[in-house]
Amino acid sequence: MALHTTVERAQRLKQLHAQCKPLVLPTVWDVWSARTAVAAGFPALTIGSHPLADSRGADDHEGQTFEEVLAAVRPIIAAVDVPVSVDLEAGYGQKPADLVAGLIEVGGVGLNIEDTVHSDGGRVRGTQEHASYVAGLRTAADDAGVPVWVNGRTDLFMHAQNASDVLDEAIERLRALEEAGADSVYPVGIQDDDDLLTAVTGAVTVPVNSTAHPVRHDLDRFRRLGVGRITYGPLLQLAMTDTMKDMLKPWTP
Repeated sequence: MALHTTVERAQRLKQLHAQCKPLVLPTVWDVWSARTAVAAGFPALTIGSHPLADSRGADDHEGQTFEEVLAAVRPIIAAVDVPVSVDLEAGYGQKPADLVAGLIEVGGVGLNIEDTVHSDGGRVRGTQEHASYVAGLRTAADDAGVPVWVNGRTDLFMHAQNASDVLDEAIERLRALEEAGADSVYPVGIQDDDDLLTAVTGAVTVPVNSTAHPVRHDLDRFRRLGVGRITYGPLLQLAMTDTMKDMLKPWTP
């Protein structure tokens, strides 16, 4: 993809985040799902690591190499004329500059980066370590002249036995990510907790990303709670899996 097109799409993604409250980015995994979401009227998409891996017979949690992910997302991005963000897990062991360079080369204009380092036994990066990685991504994007949207994710809530117990630590981490240059922050695992979502959205000035189920959750509720960005993670693919099973069941032998 030509660099000027990538820049234009990155600028468009930034505009959409400002215009839409919240911005819903359907999480897709192949050309068909991407084209279907665009045909439904969505102006931007994200490619999820979990559904992408499932569609390719690979494991989530960096069960594919960075090169394999880039090869898989390239035709998806090329098949649509809207901005596409890519879930790059914890970075596949890449330096921030190399991660951004690969993303831009295939036409991606946004990325999701988490703090669970699957290539290192599933350990969770420390607050400053994760913030430093995000700062490196921000610098690399700026140096490349592409305003890549960086969604800084933390898994602290998901790993905690009681999510409320890590609220203060999570807020500290999200604020550090914002200061490091994250355009939005993503506290995974609290989509069903109004109190935690309200606390998080009130603690930062950038959009807060929440996971949502396309059938079980309500868009107006997320809007009321101040959520600025919504992605489906693996839940759209799982919802479609359930529907497909129901459709096929009467035809089984």
